[in-house]
Amino acid sequence: MKSLSQYINLYAECRRQLDLVPKPIAALRPKALDALRVFSEQTMRRAPYTEAAIDRLLEPDYGLNIQRMGFAVDLSATFRCEVPNISTLLGVTLNDTFRPTESLMRNIPEGLTVCSLTKAAAGMPSVVERYLNTLAADSTPQAALNTLLFQDGVFVYAAKGVSVERPVQLVNIFNAPVPLMAPRRLLVVAEQGASLRLLLCDHSQRNDIDYLSNEVIEVFVHRDASVEIYTIEENGASTRHITSFHCRQEEGARLTLNTNTLSTATSTATYTIDLAGTGADTRLGGMVIADAGQTVVQNVELTHSVPDCTSTQNFKFALSGKSKGAFGGKIVVKEGAVRTNAAQTNRNLIASDDARMTTAPQLEIYCDDVKCSHGATTGQLDPLALFYMRSRGIPEAEARLMLTQAFMADVVDSISYDLIRDRLRQLVERRLSGEKASCAACAAENTCHC
Repeated sequence: MKSLSQYINLYAECRRQLDLVPKPIAALRPKALDALRVFSEQTMRRAPYTEAAIDRLLEPDYGLNIQRMGFAVDLSATFRCEVPNISTLLGVTLNDTFRPTESLMRNIPEGLTVCSLTKAAAGMPSVVERYLNTLAADSTPQAALNTLLFQDGVFVYAAKGVSVERPVQLVNIFNAPVPLMAPRRLLVVAEQGASLRLLLCDHSQRNDIDYLSNEVIEVFVHRDASVEIYTIEENGASTRHITSFHCRQEEGARLTLNTNTLSTATSTATYTIDLAGTGADTRLGGMVIADAGQTVVQNVELTHSVPDCTSTQNFKFALSGKSKGAFGGKIVVKEGAVRTNAAQTNRNLIASDDARMTTAPQLEIYCDDVKCSHGATTGQLDPLALFYMRSRGIPEAEARLMLTQAFMADVVDSISYDLIRDRLRQLVERRLSGEKASCAACAAENTCHC
């Protein structure tokens, strides 16, 4: 994987500047560097589509903000939209630098910490050392590269028994005037009995400049804690996005993850989840709406490690134009994980002759007394339903829009938080009708606290 060599050389040249971070972050660099050297000598297994292969995504000569230069951003322009406002605790990652808003600083409740990862590593080093990079562990080239190069990130910590009512909204924005790669990092910890909702939004303000987001997310859900994460990706036509999501759930822990890719150039995501405590429950779902030449690849690697855990998955793709999609869903039930209840569904809608979809659901079961299922379907809009609607005077374009909305309805309806559900429903309607809308909150008080 020769594309990694340029970053290994870059680290050697800029090591002094890159290591001007707190010790819990700098201490991770040597192992990441060793891992990258190994990966650079390997021939990596190709992705379902060449456009989404990691070595292809990392090959261009993107810039890196090693000197921590500031970029101006008009938050009022970024957040102004016609979609109703959600009252959130808002933080912004501008390219690769976290900026808390005044609203966040003023309204953050007791027991919740939302701050830059460098600030947390300096002020809470033992906590950060306990969790950071213990799940990602440089297991892939993109994760190792992130560990080697990231200089900042976001730390979200809910103390024991804390229930956070307002969602925490973290918005990633690209606005650099030159091609840029942002190694973004998010560490989320919910202690015993805590509950937390996160809304993660991705936007790029320019369509004419190449951007690459290489993001690593680590989530720890402790005993009887609950974490809900909703992601909305609305990037420009020249933005590429790599996501490595890792989660560990302890006894009775609940994780809800709903991912939504509405616009992008190329997006590839891997979700690695370990149900490590008895009675843990995982609910995964998401949608992809792609057209033109967009490529979206999603992989789920979910492991049932102990007895009496449940998991459900429901992923849908709606592809048109010359877009390409791929879904890989792997459920592993380890030896001794009896009374596992796991279900996985992937349904795909192909709306043009040139769109392509690849799906590969998998089950690996190493014990008896389990209930596991998986299924995948790929097809076109029902011609009889389309004919019926047209015979009632509905134009073909509008009929197709209505049928596609109905196809996606159960993914949206599965969101338990009504404000986010209503917001996403409107975003999907606008996206399918050809409009582009920002999902971020448009509130005057959300001023960046720079």
